[in-house]
Amino acid sequence: MTQKVHLDHAHLLRLLTGMIRIRRFEAKCVELYQAQKILGFLHLYDGEEAVSVGVMEALTADDSVIATYREHGQALARGVDAGCLMAEMMGKLNGCCRGRGGSMHFFDRAHRFYGGNAIVGGGLPLALGVALSDKLSKRTAVTACFFGEGAVDEGEFHETLNLAKLWRLPILFICENNLYSMGTAVERAEADTDFVHKASGYRIEGERVDGMDVVAVESAARRAVERVRAGSDPYFLECRTYRFRAHSMFDAQLYRSKEEVEAWRKKGPIVRFQEWLESNHLIRPEEVHAIETKVEAEIAAAVAFAEAGALESVAEVERFVTMTEIPS
Repeated sequence: MTQKVHLDHAHLLRLLTGMIRIRRFEAKCVELYQAQKILGFLHLYDGEEAVSVGVMEALTADDSVIATYREHGQALARGVDAGCLMAEMMGKLNGCCRGRGGSMHFFDRAHRFYGGNAIVGGGLPLALGVALSDKLSKRTAVTACFFGEGAVDEGEFHETLNLAKLWRLPILFICENNLYSMGTAVERAEADTDFVHKASGYRIEGERVDGMDVVAVESAARRAVERVRAGSDPYFLECRTYRFRAHSMFDAQLYRSKEEVEAWRKKGPIVRFQEWLESNHLIRPEEVHAIETKVEAEIAAAVAFAEAGALESVAEVERFVTMTEIPS
């Protein structure tokens, strides 16, 4: 029997809170980046919050998550502590990876969050390995693998989908199609822009969902996870979404107009969901205020935790690293 999304009041508030938490966390990251407290690359999830929040609602604690380099939202939605994530962003020892990973390499074993990956499509074969391990261990876990539409061009996308179907592995593939692979519009890079159709080439079933609608994403994810768990067969979700900010902090965004971005902002996942809640009298203004106050306090605590952390000592720099001598 297909699972349905039970939209009780607590559930609705949880969905809205999850998306606002991601949005406000990243807004603070921008401030810290401009203050040079966060260094390196920074790829923001702004606009795509409904995808991770909706999908995570369908997963259990035993399931695994493989993320992308645009992973802040995925990690927060999975329940990874915001303080540990902020500390990691700032390169601190109390970060989730001791400050060694930074923005693109979050990892939290306790939440079965097996990391972001700086390589486009690099997480796909990792998902294959995690799912294979679960199957051989006779676990009933599902591996949720997030990736952008740019990864569809990579060889590991095709290799992974082929083996996932061949070995009948319990993987939910989630393509976050934000319409721009770095700076190239998808229709200029893909002869076939229907990614569900591409998955069908490997006899993997799937569907496309409005990635700006958190309820639609959760509903589709629950159907997908149910099928994967019941049949130990992969499934493919294409979530059509849109990133409101640049590809990274170094991107001048010359490939799209400000008018296009503003038009998408007006139908963003938080605005859209909150307006729906208000128009149907499902949320009160004081509840929205309480959510925003709670989230702001969480983020302030996360920043304080990160700033109180120490940098790893130089004496520890070779720890966890295998050094191999190169023959002269």
